[in-house]
Amino acid sequence: MLKPRMTFGFRFSQPAAMQRDRMKGGMKLRTTRRGFLGAAGLASLGAVAVPDASAAIEPTPWGLKLGIATYTFRNFDRAKVIEMIRQVRTPWISVKNTEQQLSLKSTPEQLAAARKEFDDAGLKVMSAGNIDMTHAATVEELRPLFEYAKGARLPMMVCAPTHENLKAVETLVKQYDIRIAIHNHGPEDKHFPTPESVLEAVRGLDPRMGLCMDIGHSARTGADVVEAIASAGSRLLDMHVKDLADLSKRESQCDVGDGLMPFPRIFRQLKKMNYQGCVNLEYEINADNPLPGVQRSFSYMRGVLAGLAG
Repeated sequence: MLKPRMTFGFRFSQPAAMQRDRMKGGMKLRTTRRGFLGAAGLASLGAVAVPDASAAIEPTPWGLKLGIATYTFRNFDRAKVIEMIRQVRTPWISVKNTEQQLSLKSTPEQLAAARKEFDDAGLKVMSAGNIDMTHAATVEELRPLFEYAKGARLPMMVCAPTHENLKAVETLVKQYDIRIAIHNHGPEDKHFPTPESVLEAVRGLDPRMGLCMDIGHSARTGADVVEAIASAGSRLLDMHVKDLADLSKRESQCDVGDGLMPFPRIFRQLKKMNYQGCVNLEYEINADNPLPGVQRSFSYMRGVLAGLAG
C-alpha cells in the first residue's frame, strides 16, 4: 500500500538544471537530480506516493533487478547482513566471500548451511565475489573456487582472473555450468581496468563468460558508462553501481543521487537492451554504518525508475 506524503522523494543536493560536459564524441548530458526532475516532467506531480515502511517493495521496478553487493556490509556477520538487507527490501544479492558471510574456506556442509540462511530469509543469491583468481594458473589450481561455487549453489561468480588463465577458467565454466562475470577495477587494475578490456578478453570464449561492470571504476578510466553498457550487450552479466561527486576520483564516492553518475541514462540503456542481470548497489563508504546511505541510495534509484516508468 502506498501512503501519500507531501514530498518528491528526492533530495535536491545538486545545482539546478542539467550540466553539459564534454566527453568523447561530443557533448553529452550529465543529469543531476534536479535536472532529471525537470527533464522527466516530474516536478509538476506535486505529492508523490512514498512506500509505507511496512510494505513490500516491487523487486523489479521498470523491469530492472535492483540488488545489493554485500561487500557493502563487509564489517558485519551473516545474520546482521541479512537483517540489514531485509530493511532495504530487495531480494537480489551478490554475497561477498568474507569469513563472516560466505567464506572460501567453508566445508560443503558450511556452505549449504550458509546458503540456507539466505534462502530462508527470502533472499535470492545471484552470485558471490569479487573472487580473486589471479594467483592460480591451471585448471586444478582454479577448481577449488568452482567447487566453492557449486557447494553454495551459485549460478555465477564475480571474479578477477588474468589474461593468462582465462582458457583454464573457460574449461571449468563448461564443466560446472557456472557463469563468471569479470569485474573491472579501474585505473589501478593491471589486468582488467575497463569494461572494454574485459569484452576484448572474452570475445570468442564461452558465452557464460562476461562482464561485471563497475560503473564507478569505469567512469574513473574516462569511459562513457552508458556507451560501455551498450557495447557490452549480452556479455553484460552483472553490475556494481555507485555514485561519485567527481567522476575521476575514487575517494569522492557518495550516496547515489548526490553525485554525477547519469542514472536516468543508465537505466534507459539497460531497459532498451532488455538487461536481465542485477543492478547491484556496492556502497563502499561509511563501512561501520552503511544502512542509512544504502536506504537513501535505493530511494533515489527507485524514484528515478518510477519516473521513467511513469
